[in-house]
Amino acid sequence: MKGAEVKNVGIEGVSPPADKCNDDECPFHGSLRVRGITMVGKVEKFKSPKMAVVSRNYVFFDRKYKRYLTKTSKIHVRVPSCIKISVGDAVLIGETRKLAKSVSFVLLGKVKQSA
Repeated sequence: MKGAEVKNVGIEGVSPPADKCNDDECPFHGSLRVRGITMVGKVEKFKSPKMAVVSRNYVFFDRKYKRYLTKTSKIHVRVPSCIKISVGDAVLIGETRKLAKSVSFVLLGKVKQSA
């Protein structure tokens, strides 16, 4: 039965949410598997109730000018209905199979900021 049991996604430090959902594309309550890379980013905006845009900063070495640059990439992420987030939250995302034309990551949870 969907939504009855909570699965372990297999990533250390990720705890399942307290809420339950009947979403089939939820890694905790549905049949979606998390594989590949995991990243930490910041929620920029919501495109729909089930999709968000997460920006990620990374360091890039430019060989021509022999210096490091900070770059930003935006990733479209599927948001399960059992996880509540808002704009500006730091989140952990994981790679999955293709869910839409531009969506191949799913949100796994909030990251605790140490400040």
